[in-house]
Amino acid sequence: MKIVKEGYKFIAGAAVLTALTYCFLGKYPAIIPAVLMAFFTFFFRSPSRNVPTDKSVIVSPADGKVMSVSEVEDDDFVKGPCRKVTIFLSVFDVHVNRSPIDGEIKFQQYTCGRFHPAYKNTVGFENERHMLGIDNGKIRVTVTQIAGILARRIVSWVSLNDSLTRGELYGLIKFGSCTEVVVPQNVEITVKKGDKVVGGESIIGRIINE
Repeated sequence: MKIVKEGYKFIAGAAVLTALTYCFLGKYPAIIPAVLMAFFTFFFRSPSRNVPTDKSVIVSPADGKVMSVSEVEDDDFVKGPCRKVTIFLSVFDVHVNRSPIDGEIKFQQYTCGRFHPAYKNTVGFENERHMLGIDNGKIRVTVTQIAGILARRIVSWVSLNDSLTRGELYGLIKFGSCTEVVVPQNVEITVKKGDKVVGGESIIGRIINE
């Protein structure tokens, strides 16, 4: 189990607070910052994943629960009629994001916005978000990190024209959020509302004619 570097300062800060509380107030008051330290360690975890090797599949970019599967008239990057899968990440889910396909980043857009609860239908339009358009020559996919009421910082570790492999880590959303994946019509969606998915492992779609 790895811890992403963005979590170090949170864990270290909570550890220092625990030590100071223990020294000046005793062991029982120190339990509160110790629990906070444990939570930060848990939240910023980045477990290894068994990524499918089948090139025709689209994997989930995040851990969480499928909020909806819907039809989209158009997309800024994919173009034309599309299908969208929206995944809600609770504060207890792994919050690193992974690429759903192999490909190069051909579109990247960060949008400032509000911080409504991530389970609301309007968050994809109103909340802070970061969109990537990934192209591998056969298929185009957009994946969007969307901040929630607790998530006030979207972290990206990639740039335009970077190459990603399926299941590769590319970013993080801090403390509760949702992730959207938009695929073209020639992708059969293999999940439904209410399904639990695992980032980098769960197959959420399959290309039906390449």
